[in-house]
Formats: sequence, C-alpha cells, structure tokens
Amino acid sequence: MIRSAIVTDLPTLQQIEVAAGAPFRDIGMDAIAEDPPPSLDELREFLDAGRIWVAADADGDPVAYALVALVDGAAHIEQVSVHPSAARQGLGALLLDEISSWAADRGLPALTLTTFVDVPWNAPYYERLGFRPLQDCELTPGLSQIRADEARNGLAAWPRVTMTRPVATPARRAQPTSQPA
Repeated sequence: MIRSAIVTDLPTLQQIEVAAGAPFRDIGMDAIAEDPPPSLDELREFLDAGRIWVAADADGDPVAYALVALVDGAAHIEQVSVHPSAARQGLGALLLDEISSWAADRGLPALTLTTFVDVPWNAPYYERLGFRPLQDCELTPGLSQIRADEARNGLAAWPRVTMTRPVATPARRAQPTSQPA
C-alpha cells in the first residue's frame, strides 16, 4: 500500500535508508553505503510539506519511501529507497506512479531526478520506468545547482545523470471515450 508518511514513520525511514545503502558496498561504492540517512529534522521538513510517501507492508509498516522537492516547476525525486527485504516487488515504481499522479494534480509537467549511471538499480532502472537522460544544455538552473552540490559532496566520483519523465495524468481525470450509439 502506498500512503503519505506520518511522523512516527520517520525513524523507520532512516533505517530503510541505511539498509538500502548497504548494497553499494558490493559494487565498490563504500562511501555511498556509509552516507548517513537524512536527519529527523530533514525528514520532518518533507513531511510538513506533504512530500514523503511510503510503501507499507501488510502490517502498515514502511518498507520503502520517496522524498520529493519542487525544483523549477517540476517534482524532483530527492530519494527513493527500498529496504532490501522488499526489493524487486515494484515498490519503487509504485511510489513514482503515486508521485506522478500527485504532480499531475498540481499541474507539474514532469518528474526529475539525479542518479548514478552505472548502478543497475539506478539509471537503468529509471530508464525502464520511462525516464530519459537530460543533456547538460537541458538542465534548469535548479537542476544545475543540484548537480553542482552533488559534485561538492563527492558524488561526482562516479558517473551521474539527470533524468526526467512527463507526469502521468491520473486515471480519475481521464475523459470517457464516446461510444457510437
């Protein structure tokens, strides 16, 4: 089940982030695996803005989450993390679909994100979900700033890409088709 996060979810989201980072060790990206999760204060800012969603298990406990910022008129995916015990169940895709619907409701035209090029569960995964890489000349000022900040924080040690996809119109907004009488 995909739902908006609640304040009691926040410590669990930190645990998910730590667990989701661990597989980066297996591909030689120890610095990413050791990166601390967002602080409770940082998560609270997203929560207060209404921009954290969780995928919950049958007991209602989060097993995945996504954070969204608004960047230059688009819904920017700050983070998608899935606990390894819940991986490969389509939860990341469900979270992105929920965010896409949310963005469409607000008249936002696109989702954007930055990610690692060569990590199988990063850029190749997002491409399968309909994201396309942006060329440097397509980056908005806000996306350029995000990439510069990432470089300053050491993320440029591995190839990165900025990606986008148009938002999907929510099904509840779809117009009925006319049927001949």
